[in-house]
Amino acid sequence: MVDIEAGEGPEKTDGPTRAGFVALIGAPNAGKSTLLNQLVGSKVSIVTHKVQTTRSLVRGIAILGQAQVIFVDTPGIFRPRRRLDRAMVTTAWGGAHDADLVAVLVDAKKGLDDEVLTIFEKLEEVRHPKILILNKIDLVKRDTLLALAQDANAKVPFDRTFMVSAHTGSGVDDITAWFAEHVAPGPWLYPEDQISDLPLRGLAAEITREKLFLRVHDELPYESTVETEQWKDMKDGSVRIEQTIYVTRDSQKRIILGSGGETIKSISMAARKDIAEVLEKPVHLFLFVKVRDGWADDPERYREMGLDFPKL
Repeated sequence: MVDIEAGEGPEKTDGPTRAGFVALIGAPNAGKSTLLNQLVGSKVSIVTHKVQTTRSLVRGIAILGQAQVIFVDTPGIFRPRRRLDRAMVTTAWGGAHDADLVAVLVDAKKGLDDEVLTIFEKLEEVRHPKILILNKIDLVKRDTLLALAQDANAKVPFDRTFMVSAHTGSGVDDITAWFAEHVAPGPWLYPEDQISDLPLRGLAAEITREKLFLRVHDELPYESTVETEQWKDMKDGSVRIEQTIYVTRDSQKRIILGSGGETIKSISMAARKDIAEVLEKPVHLFLFVKVRDGWADDPERYREMGLDFPKL
């Protein structure tokens, strides 16, 4: 588990505690992962320009005074076309139904497009309190934001509306404070210094997948995946990590390797830097690329990603 320090946040004091789960749902690229990292104050979910980067539920833990709020980043919700798409969308709605509170993130620049309206329609099936978060407010005029908030609330009876910029962090503290007051009284569900429930091997693989997509997202399908094959703590305090990038075709393997191995070296350097920051220790990262046909139809791969394998 990720149990590194989350920074100098509010300390727990004597008195009654509160805790609860908040699901972050929305269309692809609404900014859920960026917002989650801001809410937690550390990198727990990867962020790229490629849609559907988040594949399974990622939980980030924030503490404010006596409250522990577990924010659940879910895959973007859209009209599924493939088996992997259906698995991710099903997981996203499952996260919404299982949470105590639901926060619907809307890209204020895109507005209430067809994807958002489809999500709004299905929200009727979610019985938990629902909160609207308009994101990317730094890119939209105030009058447009107010009209958008009014239109959204006319379609769904949201309990509260927030306007934020997940990129800059503007308005994020208001969200954390509100949820800290509205999660139910009860004991904390995770240790005080834990910021995510994702195992370190999994987080390291996700970081490398982020760097992979940032480097070659135009040429690479999002079915590509990364798995941490070996993890060894060295005597000098460093960590040796071996990871494999799996693709579906030889042409994709050549793209990742690049001329003279330049591309994969760049990916490795960027991933090693972020992993070392999370672990707070030196990291020796070794990347390999293999072709694995049909992995998107392999039930074992879905289990490794924390997804249910949907039948055709």
